[in-house]
Amino acid sequence: MFPNDHDATRAFYDRISRVYDLLAAAAEQEARETGLDLLAAKRGERVLEIGFGTGHALVRLAREVGERGAVCGIDLSPGMHAVARERLLAAGLADRVDLRCDAVPPLPYLDAAFDAAFMSFTLESFTDETIPLVLAEVRRVLRDGGRIGIVALSAPPLGLQNHLLERAYRWLHRHFPHVVDCRAIDVGQALRAAGLRVARRTGLEIWTLRVAAIVAVAPRRDGGSG
Repeated sequence: MFPNDHDATRAFYDRISRVYDLLAAAAEQEARETGLDLLAAKRGERVLEIGFGTGHALVRLAREVGERGAVCGIDLSPGMHAVARERLLAAGLADRVDLRCDAVPPLPYLDAAFDAAFMSFTLESFTDETIPLVLAEVRRVLRDGGRIGIVALSAPPLGLQNHLLERAYRWLHRHFPHVVDCRAIDVGQALRAAGLRVARRTGLEIWTLRVAAIVAVAPRRDGGSG
């Protein structure tokens, strides 16, 4: 998880890391799995997850890339790091996953190091000013033609922005940003602004809040097509 106030949010997620799955896993699972389905990690690929939380996606990604592939994960919270590490050890997959505990941006990886990247309920926790920096770093570490999969709360159409639950969620985010650190964003627009081509997308709902699952493709650095 990556907040506006690193210290406050790190402390918050450290405190709830052992119960996070009880609080949020059921609600997030369908959307996360849909995003991973769209990303479709392949055998032998190198995949990065930003904001890995308790490690559910890391386990699936490690299985999908197989023994010849590799997965890297980065998260701000040491508590989440510990829980994710335990999950990977229990699954017998710890040797395929490199976990790091640090703030983003920047990303501590070489240019064009990954075939794919994944974020689930993470991008919308960054400020509007930081989202372009995060996506620029993702673009840097992706190879030409690499994929980024994002699952995020999605801004509703104008006519639905006054939905009661939507208003309540916005109020909570505004007044308690270190707890309700995600808010609805236009994911597709953010990806396009970063020079990434939206290839596949679908929509879901969590508690009537709109969620977008999108895969975008990194263009060639020489300006050629995908």
